[in-house]
Amino acid sequence: MLSGPEFAALLHRHGFAFATGVPCSLIETLIGALEHDAPLPYVPAVREDVAVGLAAGAWLAGRRPVVLMQNSGLGTCMNALASMALMYGIPTLLLVTWRGYQGKDAPEHILTGAITPAHLDLLGIPHRVLAASSASDDLAWAVGAMDRLSQPVALLVPPGVFGGGHEARGAGGGGIEPPAMSGASFARSRPQMSA
Repeated sequence: MLSGPEFAALLHRHGFAFATGVPCSLIETLIGALEHDAPLPYVPAVREDVAVGLAAGAWLAGRRPVVLMQNSGLGTCMNALASMALMYGIPTLLLVTWRGYQGKDAPEHILTGAITPAHLDLLGIPHRVLAASSASDDLAWAVGAMDRLSQPVALLVPPGVFGGGHEARGAGGGGIEPPAMSGASFARSRPQMSA
């Protein structure tokens, strides 16, 4: 398990000099560290698309940015990613918490969890799963891909990597596949409302 201060220090060592994002309980220790003790500034954002815009400004001002968001926020910031960050080549690390990971979470997170890697694939954003045991290597990969491709890349954060949140539910490393779930099977799995 990673501590928030430990990962904030790793971000700094890998050249990240600006952080922004929207809170998620899966990374609450990281956000706490960024807000209080981190060697890089953290600017909270009201929405994920605002965070992508702040990261673009930071990059243009000469700082390597990281955006923290829940996977549901990928939908909120799709236009900002596609029509700004990807179109204009803004290298940004997206640290995306993976709610609904392996089909385990509150019902509202299950579908989003199942489609998170595909969502990133559709946008053409390279991604891998962050693991506590390989966090430095995962960040090195992200920095290399950001620099080589001049575009956003993502690290998916399953529950338990930072403790807190839902640590008992499937912490793990790379190569993990989301549960296969079509829209129709998701609809059948939802509780039915009585009239």
